[in-house]
Amino acid sequence: MSDIKKAVLAYSGGLDTSVILKWLQDNYQCEVVTFTADLGQGEELEPARAKALQFGIKPENIYIDDLREEFVRDFVFPMFRCNTVYEGEYLLGTSIARPLIAKRLVDIARETGAQAISHGATGKGNDQVRFELGAYALMPGIKIIAPWREWDLLSREKLLAYAEKHGIPVEMKHKQGGSPYSMDANLLHISYEGRHLEDPAAEAEEAMWRWTVSPEAAPDQAEYIDLQFEQGDLVAINGERMKAHDLLAKLNQLGGKHGIGRLDLVENRYVGMKSRGCYETPGGTILLKAHRAIESVCLDREVAHLKDDLMPRYATLVYNGYWWSPERKALQTLIDQTQQNVNGWVRLKLYKGNVIVAARDSKTDSLFDPTIATFEDDAGAYDQKDAGGFIKLNALRMRIAANLAARRGK
Repeated sequence: MSDIKKAVLAYSGGLDTSVILKWLQDNYQCEVVTFTADLGQGEELEPARAKALQFGIKPENIYIDDLREEFVRDFVFPMFRCNTVYEGEYLLGTSIARPLIAKRLVDIARETGAQAISHGATGKGNDQVRFELGAYALMPGIKIIAPWREWDLLSREKLLAYAEKHGIPVEMKHKQGGSPYSMDANLLHISYEGRHLEDPAAEAEEAMWRWTVSPEAAPDQAEYIDLQFEQGDLVAINGERMKAHDLLAKLNQLGGKHGIGRLDLVENRYVGMKSRGCYETPGGTILLKAHRAIESVCLDREVAHLKDDLMPRYATLVYNGYWWSPERKALQTLIDQTQQNVNGWVRLKLYKGNVIVAARDSKTDSLFDPTIATFEDDAGAYDQKDAGGFIKLNALRMRIAANLAARRGK
């Protein structure tokens, strides 16, 4: 008999977690608390409540939490202050949502007296690592139930068969039959895996994409937008201040309209395998471009280069589930310090899949001095003769080495 009397399940109401809910009841015979996070995935969440009630979950044990503002303000924006990109392309839309979900799972476990949490991440994926590292960091004694590491339902077709046997309704069946795409959505992105995407030589079907039009179908007229930043964070679009999650939602709408933010990526997973996924991140793509543009006029050269040096390490920490680690927190403190003077505006042109910087400026913190940078007469602001000295000093070690090589060659 299991010593787990109550477990909190990260519950989307989709295929995997609906099967897990029934499986937990049958195999652990424990009371289940369901937690569904509204991270701006754009789907109706009340059906998750209806499904949970259908399987006997007490109304007080059903948590559906609106976490949109916390998600963008406390997770997405801090990550974008670092201009975070994994393996040169991926904006970490799935990765950055997991530490918040882990945090809330632990909070609910404490509130309800649960001994365990459960999730639907597979034993092949990264999310099991992200959920569990987060949970252990925040609640060291928590027990974790990972059904994909225990059961024999090791394909989506088997899950569908289990669901049919137990009367579990499944939405989003692929219109041509077979299992649906494995998808994850939140305010930052939507991802697609599975089906023919498992063949990296197969092009993604156009009908798969949900948030963006193809660049070919985007408007023929470019659209200009102005973004305002304060201490590295976006605060307004076209002069309109909004909450963090509304700002990102607005960028998603603008980017999707212009075919911005599609990505087809073969990435290196934490567990060692390569995995192909397709992503739509229209708002994040715009935000990254704009943030780097305002930093270009506000950040000291060496600070900017240091940030670029640290970014891959920061991205790997987020990707691998170390959001709550001391090293990520230490890096965040440094990154946030660099953003104190990142204040100003950026004008972007959106056109057929492209985000083009048109202008940028900071009235209070710009380090760009036109009297020095000018190609015209600078009235003595810069003495060009000075350049000769530092060039010779920087060349000295190479000249010494070259002279030595020449002597050895004789």
